[in-house]
Amino acid sequence: MGMPPVPEPASSSDPVGGPVESTRRDAPALRGAGRKGPKRLPRRAAAGRRSFTATLRALDDLASSGARVSVRIDDLDGGAPVLAGDDFVTLPVGGLGVVALLIEVAASFESGRLDALEIIDRAQVHGATNGGVWQHLKAPALPLSDVAVLAASSGDALAVNALLHRVGLQSVRARIEQLGLRRTALLDRFRDDRGPDDAPHLALSTAREMAQLFAGLVNSTVVSPGVSAQVAEWLSLNHDLSLVASATGLDPFAHENDQHGLLFVNKTGRAPGVRAEAGVLGGPRSAVSYALVANFDDLSIAHRLRAHDAFRVLGVELMEYVF
Repeated sequence: MGMPPVPEPASSSDPVGGPVESTRRDAPALRGAGRKGPKRLPRRAAAGRRSFTATLRALDDLASSGARVSVRIDDLDGGAPVLAGDDFVTLPVGGLGVVALLIEVAASFESGRLDALEIIDRAQVHGATNGGVWQHLKAPALPLSDVAVLAASSGDALAVNALLHRVGLQSVRARIEQLGLRRTALLDRFRDDRGPDDAPHLALSTAREMAQLFAGLVNSTVVSPGVSAQVAEWLSLNHDLSLVASATGLDPFAHENDQHGLLFVNKTGRAPGVRAEAGVLGGPRSAVSYALVANFDDLSIAHRLRAHDAFRVLGVELMEYVF
């Protein structure tokens, strides 16, 4: 299957907030986050910088095994695409789709449609035991702001379902449309089992739209500066640093104040045969937004580890790029 060339840099009419500007040091959202069949991928990278050859080799190997792979990296210090491969293809992204829900929740807090301290009882919510900690806690009810923290930091399935129960799936879909994300959709809540009458996946998106969305968050252009900062703050608490983020060397449970000046925000998505991650990584030399999505046959631990290894190789080369 053929691969498209790397697209031109985003124009001022791009979705999720317009052009990517060189705001790595000044963007309030990023400052807050730092504290608190087989196919082949194109060989192209920003001139004078790393070519991501190891990443391309790992993704080629993954694609040759039958996986569907989508990748996008954008340099935030100028907005030029660094790497793109099938970045327009819509694929299941698992819990990465929760970012759109968090944006709608933060926007509802800011507008006053929701009270951040409103208490929600988990007994009112569709149960889900496939991830998270709230199901193990004694507290049967929590304020919405705490539920949002659980959803962002641990991908808590019950917390995600609670937020979705409160704001409504249609509101999230309307927000996605308002953001200009044409190939992104939150389809359903978390379920322990998906039957024939249920949506086949939690969420769909593309690497291009996820990379652009995270760039918009750190550039404070998603809905408003306040909403962008709030969502980036929630996501900066993410505990899952096992894929791309494994190369950062950050403490998964306390990485808001890195002594080496690394600025990092990310979200992962996991489902059977699905691994996805998007985020922003900033170092002393540059900053990038990135997204990588892999759909693969999870037939054995070897198949799964092959996919995980590709994410980690990308993480190493992203660190070399920003440092």
